[in-house]
Amino acid sequence: MISTKGRYSLRILIYLAKHRNGSYIPMKDVAKRQGISLKYIERLLPALKEGGLIESLHGKGGGYKLTREPDQYTLWEILRLSEGNLAPVECLKEGSEQCDRAAVCPTLSVWAGYYRVTQEYFSGITLEDLIKSKTDYDYII
Repeated sequence: MISTKGRYSLRILIYLAKHRNGSYIPMKDVAKRQGISLKYIERLLPALKEGGLIESLHGKGGGYKLTREPDQYTLWEILRLSEGNLAPVECLKEGSEQCDRAAVCPTLSVWAGYYRVTQEYFSGITLEDLIKSKTDYDYII
């Protein structure tokens, strides 16, 4: 399940993509427009910055902006950075030890298939796709 960390990270990046003009956008503007507390946004930004999705500038005229064009961001990349591992079961998480029952587990292939379909689906959608969708409002769920 995608938590508020993933959903709000998408909202932040969509906002930055829709309003990009080369300058930095203050997060207080994003918080106000998106109805997300600034404190919560500030907890999400480090993962997005460390992952290379955004850059920041402090001081007057500062804020955040995307590091690439919106068509170069997939939802899979964004959700993986904001949520951590998206594996549906512990044994499929990166770096986890193989379960003793993996060789005889009747459901492992089901979980692996679900994970693959999820990754393929979210990898096929970019920020550009989302900002081009037809909406009359600037609030994103």
